[in-house]
Amino acid sequence: MTDSLPTQQFASDNYAGICPEAWSAMEQANRGSATAYGEDAWTLRAADAFRDLFAADCDVYFVFNGTAANSLALAALCQSYHSVICSSSAHVETDECGAPEFFSNGSKLLVAQSMDGKLTPESIRALATGRSDIHFPKPRVVTITQPTETGQVYTQAEIAAISATCRELGLKLHMDGARFAHACATLGCAPAEITWQAGVDVLCFGGTKNGMAAGEAVIYFDRALAEDFAYRCKQAGQLASKMRYLSAPWIGVLETGAWLANARHANACAQRLAAAVTEAKGLELIFPVEANAVFLAAPDAVLDGLRARGWRFYTFIGGGARFMFAWDADLAQVDRLASDCVALARESALVPA
Repeated sequence: MTDSLPTQQFASDNYAGICPEAWSAMEQANRGSATAYGEDAWTLRAADAFRDLFAADCDVYFVFNGTAANSLALAALCQSYHSVICSSSAHVETDECGAPEFFSNGSKLLVAQSMDGKLTPESIRALATGRSDIHFPKPRVVTITQPTETGQVYTQAEIAAISATCRELGLKLHMDGARFAHACATLGCAPAEITWQAGVDVLCFGGTKNGMAAGEAVIYFDRALAEDFAYRCKQAGQLASKMRYLSAPWIGVLETGAWLANARHANACAQRLAAAVTEAKGLELIFPVEANAVFLAAPDAVLDGLRARGWRFYTFIGGGARFMFAWDADLAQVDRLASDCVALARESALVPA
């Protein structure tokens, strides 16, 4: 065991604090009083910042967290007798405690098995056309996660192909973008190119995992789909009375470009770890590293050794260690993690089976 414990953990990008740009905007918004319930200048300015970012006259709403964003967005697209097509590892299926079903009054999730977390036009078509009788919930929405829960990124062409299938089948397309900024950083594209220009109807743009204390933006590129969405937010306890504290941080990260710089740094840290460990015998990447996540397969002795050295990580996806990197990832600590992984792998290789 090392003499001291790690000073930073990479089990989740939710561990990170607030980035300076978001913090500064909150501090400025905290001066004096402001109109409540989203009628303040900060919220209006943040919504306009999104319209500028996407070059679209979109409708923008601010909620506290990703579960609320996804669940309310899907509920707005569905009646209780509808269904939502998602991948088997989708956050709405595995980690939202039935919230999409709850807020939609019972819309069913139709799950496509997927090793990498991605949906394809073929898997969507199979679920959407498998049954069309009145005894089966009618397919209404497809939801994709960008990047996926396995850290992989949908290309513009993949999204456009999915969208074309949705249009053919009369389905709406929702994007869970909890780490949307990281996908933009990977692809080097404008946000519009992988959303409304590719056929996405509604995006949940994550701020919590990219330098904010809390807050996600629900962005409707088709304003008609947002009818009465404000009422849904209020009923679900997602209408902040002091909305400026949810919206002002967005001004800080959008207007300065920190949303993208933060994501680029996080992605680079993931690549740094991946490059350092892949040459070590016994260590293997479970999924390609395309955003800010590294999924590492290693012998139990290595995983136990990492825990003994104070490292925290989850193994609920893929069975290996998942490491997530945030805007504030310290390169020295990334290197320390890599060094521990390699050292433990070498030790493990020397022990007879």
